[in-house]
Amino acid sequence: MKVIKIGGGCLKGRKKIGQILELVASRGSGDIFVVSALNGVTDFLIDSMSSALEDEGNIPSIIDRLNTKHMLIARHLMPKGNILQNFRRDLNKSLSKLERLYYGLSFTRETTPRIRDIISSFGERFSAVLLSSVLRSQGIQATYRMPDKIGLITDGKFGDATVNLAETTKNFQQNIKPLMKRKIILFIPGFFGVSGEGEITTFGRGGSDYSAAVVAAAMQAEILEVWKDVDGYMSADPDFVPEAQLIPRLSYDEAAELSYFGAKILHPRTVEPLRRSRVSIAVKNTLNPDGTGSVITSRSRKTKNIIKSVSHDSDIGILKVHASGVGARLGILSLVAKEIAESGINIKSVVTSQTCISLLFALQDLDSGFRALKSMHPKPYRRLEKIEDVALVSIVGGGLLQSKGVAAKCFSAVAECEVNVEMISFGPSPVALYFLVRNEDLHCAVTAIHNKFFPKRRQTL
Repeated sequence: MKVIKIGGGCLKGRKKIGQILELVASRGSGDIFVVSALNGVTDFLIDSMSSALEDEGNIPSIIDRLNTKHMLIARHLMPKGNILQNFRRDLNKSLSKLERLYYGLSFTRETTPRIRDIISSFGERFSAVLLSSVLRSQGIQATYRMPDKIGLITDGKFGDATVNLAETTKNFQQNIKPLMKRKIILFIPGFFGVSGEGEITTFGRGGSDYSAAVVAAAMQAEILEVWKDVDGYMSADPDFVPEAQLIPRLSYDEAAELSYFGAKILHPRTVEPLRRSRVSIAVKNTLNPDGTGSVITSRSRKTKNIIKSVSHDSDIGILKVHASGVGARLGILSLVAKEIAESGINIKSVVTSQTCISLLFALQDLDSGFRALKSMHPKPYRRLEKIEDVALVSIVGGGLLQSKGVAAKCFSAVAECEVNVEMISFGPSPVALYFLVRNEDLHCAVTAIHNKFFPKRRQTL
């Protein structure tokens, strides 16, 4: 049995969704499909919370847009009959519940983490019901199960939940395993689970990958396949480096680092549930389903090159906390990190020196982080500094930390194209080195490093 994740990028438009379902029908008998919301739906659900707060008169149009989007696909892919009618009924029932939630939000004038998680989980629910209904209308045995009904149990943290894998495994073996003996196609919505107290809790943006990994581990699957609209992990972004090569095999750690710092193929937490069970992950392109793709396993294949990929991330800002004796004074980093955490902001990375703490944020969090630290009293720092015009470059490969000369080779390539390096972190991860450059130098730096490690002649990674 396989567990297959279908991302929102593959669920875009009637034609593309129809093609995906043809693949599911021909290849998915007896498998579990963990699905994202239709393309754009989760963003719309979240953005609509602000619209509902602004004016409750916006709510009917929100519900109408969601109904229209899903019913257009349903009518296009399903023949008229009982199954289409039942889908319309189920959709209307869910939309009525969602509508009440938006009106409740408008009435209370407050968006809580709890209500945000409940509302944002609806996209995946709609998707699972729609896709299973389309297949049933074609005479194919298919059904769905909601995470809160089959016991996908989380720690209850809104917006960034973690699964209780032991309890979830026990529930799945009881609730899902007997069902799969019938060789049906089962759809499970990704992105959310339920706490021990019965609260809907989500895994954060892109968390459907994590959901799929949990299902694969709990069901002891042969493999987790992730269906995307790209071939897999590449040695660089093809938009930057046209000569970028497919990486056919990489390790859990390499995939996690690439996902966190640039290559948005998988959610960085996807590998967490799979380490103990050692279930492999195969990234497949739905436009080329028989292609090689990228396979992620517990161990990477050793290569002479060491480096698997040069990735980058432009969604980076730095907040520098200038203070004397940072490394010698007890508790400064703790105070700063606590203030940021209590503001609900994620710190992507931290680099410290004796006179400065450098905090890396997503750009959208930079101003919020600045305001949070600015409001501290007493202030444990001398000065705050925001830097926005930077991008992160990382080189990733198993054995990087133990290999002599790799870092020197990387920085000599950058120096040869006269790019200045802003900040370096090397050592916390055994498979990654990252540094910052100015945005205007990003393309040059990535291209130079790739050319240094990956000569333009073809080679096996």
